[in-house]
Order: sequence, then structure tokens, then C-alpha cells
Amino acid sequence: MESIRFRIKGMCCGEEMALLKSVVGPLVGGESHLSFDLLSGKMTILASPDRVDDEAIKAAVAGTGMEAVSWGDACGAGPCPVQEGWWQRHGRAYACIASALLILLGFAADGYHRESFIEALVPGVEHRADASPDVILIYLGAVVAGGWFIFPRALFALRKLRPDMNLLMVVAACGAMALGQWLEAASVTFLFALALLLESWSVGRARSAIKALVDISPTTARFICPTDGDLEEKPIEEVPVGVTVLVRPGEKVPLDGIVTKGATSVDQAPITGESLPVSKQVGDEVYAGTINGEGAFEFRTTRPAADTTLARIIHMVEEAQSRRAPVEQWVETFARYYTPAMMMLSLLVAVVPPLVFGGEWKSWLYQALVILVIACPCSLVISTPVSIVAGLTTAARRGVLIKGGAYLEAPAHLRGIAFDKTGTLTYGQPLVQTIIPMDDHTVEKLLTRAASLESHSTHPLARAILSAAESRGLEVAPADHFTLLPGQGALGVIENKTYWVGSHRLLEQWNHESAELHATASSLEDAGHSLVIMWCEDHVCGLMSVADSVRSEAPSVIKSLKGLGIHRIVMLTGDNQRTAEQVAGLVGIEEYYAELLPEDKVRVVTEMKESLGCMAMVGDGVNDAPAMASASVSIAMGAMGSDAAIETADIALMSDDLSKLPWLVRHSRRTLGIIKQNIVFSLVVKGAFIGLAFAGIATLWGAIAADMGASLLVIFNGLRLLSSARASSE
Repeated sequence: MESIRFRIKGMCCGEEMALLKSVVGPLVGGESHLSFDLLSGKMTILASPDRVDDEAIKAAVAGTGMEAVSWGDACGAGPCPVQEGWWQRHGRAYACIASALLILLGFAADGYHRESFIEALVPGVEHRADASPDVILIYLGAVVAGGWFIFPRALFALRKLRPDMNLLMVVAACGAMALGQWLEAASVTFLFALALLLESWSVGRARSAIKALVDISPTTARFICPTDGDLEEKPIEEVPVGVTVLVRPGEKVPLDGIVTKGATSVDQAPITGESLPVSKQVGDEVYAGTINGEGAFEFRTTRPAADTTLARIIHMVEEAQSRRAPVEQWVETFARYYTPAMMMLSLLVAVVPPLVFGGEWKSWLYQALVILVIACPCSLVISTPVSIVAGLTTAARRGVLIKGGAYLEAPAHLRGIAFDKTGTLTYGQPLVQTIIPMDDHTVEKLLTRAASLESHSTHPLARAILSAAESRGLEVAPADHFTLLPGQGALGVIENKTYWVGSHRLLEQWNHESAELHATASSLEDAGHSLVIMWCEDHVCGLMSVADSVRSEAPSVIKSLKGLGIHRIVMLTGDNQRTAEQVAGLVGIEEYYAELLPEDKVRVVTEMKESLGCMAMVGDGVNDAPAMASASVSIAMGAMGSDAAIETADIALMSDDLSKLPWLVRHSRRTLGIIKQNIVFSLVVKGAFIGLAFAGIATLWGAIAADMGASLLVIFNGLRLLSSARASSE
């Protein structure tokens, strides 16, 4: 069976996810078959051997006071917007406002009857029978308005014998009314309703951060119709693959594709987080959501709108929210036992002091109600997913795609990192590093003739020479009578003269090498360079060294990682020992392993994981897949446009920028630090008020204000992570 998704209207807190698990879990074979995305209001039923009855699920959800709508009906194929009626959108706000107005009206009426607003504000238990019927009726209306969205869920929790925060608040309000504390009963429901309203706003704030990713891409595209050649503008979903799309200066690129005409610079920051625009010419890839510079260009679409790099990023960010971090799972488990424990504690506070120590029943019942109010776990439960999604979204804005809360938390615990060499610490493509002309040749003449011979070859060294000639603007005509010498080089005729191009070993076999040339060649080979030497029958024309260059930022990245306390950094490569030693020395890595087969890399990574605990493997996401799968967390370099890299790794760096790694570690530590701050702060506030309740000096006013304040503070603290997307470093 395929996964089934529902849009859950009214789900805005972790307590409600736990409630849904209890009622839907038995229908689908257990809670393990359920996955929730709080910020998108999504419930997913994972693959199950039994067919799930959609109507039974909707009925079960309806029994909780929420509403389940099939995802296709609610959201269509794209990201789900909030499609709710007027009351669903504004009901909480208007009920909360009505409760506040009724409290003010009741307070004014009570003050008028008592001829003292101070006495109306703090009537005391002894005045519980003094409130006039009209005042009681007004306050009762305030309780009903404030608890309109709370009562149905509290009743459901009571029927299921599964106490939650809604039941805590209802019991506290009913207890206050029983004691004649009508103002406090109304205040409890109003302030709790206000806290839920603000909590819902915070969820919407985090949800809008994801929606901002969706808004990056334009909704329409202008393209040349393949049938009649006319210029058409249609929604991007209707643009066929393979057509030519036109992009004007300053416009956003609507789809992924290959530039076919024109040249420009493109701001790829919305996708990769790169600070500078990237030049684009014919043959280069462009991506949906990026911003064109000053030049107009045309490109051929290569992917439909639903499968662009941006669409896959959005999908991954949305899916990542259901992969919860260990700290998030801990909070949920804690809240499951915490709420019943607090209800039991409040019961003991209500009965033990009067029965054992002869305390006053009314006073201790009041303190028990205070404990019920302050015990509400909402600040604990909501702050964690808000912080996680803020962290995931910020990382996506910086060009770091993290596939879940567990992988967002992992970099904070890293004790070691294994780097692949080629394509990770180096650029992954050989380039001509040194050109040494001999005899009567110049650099341009040597490079032109070498490129003439190499134009027939597809060898990486040949491509490096051709690229060097092209970058210098040299005109290259293919050599005549080309002959390949497998494993050694090639020969051909240029201007009626035979030339050879090949390795140092081949030159030695021809006995054309002088002592000076041998010393120069050996020096370059010792530095890890591959040599391409060109000669003719009577002299050596010159030599060129080709090597894979170390990324310019690699040394500073390794230094930064060490400064962050990641002291065991290892380089893994299949290259020879001499090349590995050279690259490791340039980037500042002391421990390296050369001439490794894929299984050897797995062995090294496994050993690091066993000895260190948490370690990461950084590679290209394809060639290093076995080793990456063995690491605690796998990080793919240069995943821009690469399906394989995005699918393989736990974390994908959307551009070839190693400097994102130290940022990732700092960002992970900051996210985890904020979550821990929220947990500790919430528990301290609750512990303090429970202590005040035991001392008999806490009030319902103070408890509900402290609980609401704690909820808001931890939410805003979590949302601070969104600001780090605009910071250069943390």
C-alpha cells in the first residue's frame, strides 16, 4: 500500500499529535505507521499490509475535535496551502477577543456592585458567594468563549482517560468556579486561549518560512512553441520539457535547463547560498528560482516543474520535518508521562495537607489548581519542532539541505570527519598547472600543437590541455594521421611533421631525455603532478604538468573544524601515496590513507565510528556511497542538480563550497543549544511555581501568566534561528 496523507485542520501542538496517535494508531497497525508534520498540519499513514479505511480515519480524527481532509482534496499536487473556512482561520482570535471583552465587562460590573474595583480584582475565597448573578453570568460567558476550542478536546481526553493540557485547563477553570473565583476562572481560559492563539501564530510563522522557498520560483514562463514557433506564456506546470525558454534581465529563472543562447550572470543564492553571482554561458546549467543578472538569455528546459532542483529541495525540507531529532523524541516521551504525573501531584496537594496536616481544604484545592495550570507542557512540546523547522529552513536558505531533525542535531556531536579527496578537498578535475616550452617553442605554440594532438582524445589529461588552450583563446586544428598509443600517448602530423605527445616513461623509452629535463620532470612528479611531454624526431618541444587543484578554501575549513574541537580529521583516497601526501600537506590534514578501494574506505569509516561515536563522511554522494552509508552522518558535496547526491546523503551541500561545513557545525550547535535553553527554562519556571504552590503563596493569575510567558519566550527563542540565514557566520 502506498502512503496516505491527510491535512489535519486544528492540529497545532505536539499534544494533539500524541492524541491522534492514540486514536488513529490502532486503525493502521500501530503508531509506528504514523508520521506527522506539525508545521504543515500533515499526517501520513506509512505503508501498511492492511488497507486503511479513509472514512474510519476521518471519523476517528473528528472525535478528537479536529478534522482530517485527504491531502489530494486539500492540497492538490503541490505544497499544501492552509485551506480553511472563515471560522477555522479566525475563530480562535474572535473567541479570544470575546473572552477578553467579557472579562472586562464582568470586572466593571463587579466593581460597580462592590463599589470597589480593587475588591473586584482580588475578591478572595471568602467573597465567593458575594458575586451578583449578572457578574457570574458574564464571567461564565468569558469562560465559554475562552474555552470554546478547549472543551471538546478536554472531554475527549477524559473519555479516553488520557489527560492532556486541555483537560488540565478545564479542570483548573471548573475548580476555580467551584471556589467562586469567577474572575480567575475566566482569566485561566482566556490566557490559555491567548497562548494557543499565539502558538498557532508561531507555527504559521515557521510555516511561512518554508512557503518562502515555494515563492522563490515564478509561476509562469515564456517559451517558444515547438509547433508554430510563436512565443507563449503559460504556468510553469504546463511548460513542456525540451522547449526554449526566454529570460530577461532581472527575472527569475522559471525552470531547470541548459543555456542555449546568450551569456549572463545568475544569482544562485536562493538555492546554493553563494554570495556572488555565477557566470553562465552556452552549455551551462541554470536552476529554477535563481535570479538573472543583466544579460538576456535562452535555455532549453530539462525537467518539468514538479522535478526541478528547487522542487526537490522544498520536498526534502517538508519531508525532513517528520524525521525527528532525538531531543524532539525525548520531549514527546517526557510529556506523555509528565502530564498524568502532574495531575496526580495536584490531587495529592489538594488532599494530603488537609487530611494529614489539618490544612484548609479550600486553600489547598486552590494551590492544586495552580499546579494544574503551570503543569501545562505546551511550552516544552511546541518549542522543539518550531526550533527544528527554523533550523532546517535556515540551512536550506544557506544552500545546506538537511534531511531531518536527527541530522540537524548530529553535527553538534561530531568528534571526527573523514573527507574524500577527489571532488571534495580538490576540485575533482585535472587542470594544466605548469607549461615549460623548450627549443624554439613559446607557451602558446607548445599548447596549440599539444591541443591539436589531444583533440582526438577523451582522456582526462587531454581534456585538461584542450581546456587550457580554450581558456587562452587559441585556435586549434586537429592533427592529421592521428594514432593512439594505448597507455602511453599519441602521435600525429602537424604541418607535415610528426609529433608525439605522451608520458615521461614514453619519452625515456625514446631516449630523447636530457639530464635537465629529467630533473625538472622528476621534481614535478614528486609534487604529485602528471606529466604530458611533446616532442618531434629531432627535439623535445616542452612539457606540461597536470594536476587536480586543492580547493582554495580547504585549508581554512580544516583549520576552522579543528578550532571547533573536531580534532580527528582524516583524508581517504584511491590515489597513490605521493599524491595523497601532497594534498594532505596542503590542506593541513595529518592523518590520511591512500590507494584505498571502496571496501577499504568503509573499513576506515567503521573504525572511526566505533572509536569516536559520532563521525561524518564527506564525499560526492555517488562514488563514496558505501563509506558514507557507514558513517554516523553522510554529507554530499556539490549536490546542485545531482539526484544521486541528494538521495544518498543525510546532508547535501548544494554548491561546491566547503566553507559551509564549519557553518553547519556551528548552526547545529546553536540549534541544539536553543532547544536545551527552552527545555531548561520551561522546567525551571514550572518548578518554581510548583514550589510556590507548596508554600501556599502561588496564584492562578501568576501561574497562567507564567505559563503563557514561558510558551511565548521559548517560541520566539526558537524562531531566532531564522535570522541566522542572513548572517554570514554564527
